[in-house]
Amino acid sequence: MTSHIETLIQQLDGKADESYDARAELIWIGADAIPAVIDGLPSLGGFGQLTAIEVFEEVGDPRCGPALIGLLDSDNPTVREWVAMGLASLEIDGAIEPLRRAYRACLERATPPDWTESVGIRWALTELGARTPVVPPLTARLRATAEDDAPGWPSAHFAEIINDLADHAQVILYSQFWRVDAGRTYGVSGPGLDWELDWTAPWEHLVDESRTWSLLEASEAPAGDNIFVAPTWIDRTDLHPER
Repeated sequence: MTSHIETLIQQLDGKADESYDARAELIWIGADAIPAVIDGLPSLGGFGQLTAIEVFEEVGDPRCGPALIGLLDSDNPTVREWVAMGLASLEIDGAIEPLRRAYRACLERATPPDWTESVGIRWALTELGARTPVVPPLTARLRATAEDDAPGWPSAHFAEIINDLADHAQVILYSQFWRVDAGRTYGVSGPGLDWELDWTAPWEHLVDESRTWSLLEASEAPAGDNIFVAPTWIDRTDLHPER
């Protein structure tokens, strides 16, 4: 069995079908495969490591925690992003400080805060209770009026949410739109405005710019009783965290 598991681990780096089949079999084997997957991580390329992270998450075995934390130093930003989300999903003890260091490293590399690595690490810190997003009272109330399982806020309130967040010095990075139909959720294309902020500018300027662009997006956004919007925003402390 051991040699078979080791073969499967090397196949994680193979072609898509081969990798998917190996992933599925390792998940089926479950906890018995985890120590070998951990040992095999350094020999895998980026694709194999990403697939191994999926195995860890599906099996839900916390023994992978130290190995995942070690991968936060990977040269691959997608690996670092997936590691962060895996650490949060698995609720790995001792992950918070390494995640904080990884986020500071993002800032030092001048990785924009709306890139997926930055977003993923912030999400992980939030899930682990180490980051509390600023949610102004009006924004909180407007969400409470939505269906319990709705992915965000009713689109009719989008402009109000934008102004409320900006009034509380929050910078909106982007927004996603969803349609809820018969209990199922579908992604909906937004206006497609692809704005870029100058992250070297003063915070107040960033707030104003993101408000302007977001309000323009709201004016062109899909609307309807079953359309919801999920903005992603950050606070000044996300760009200038305490060390």
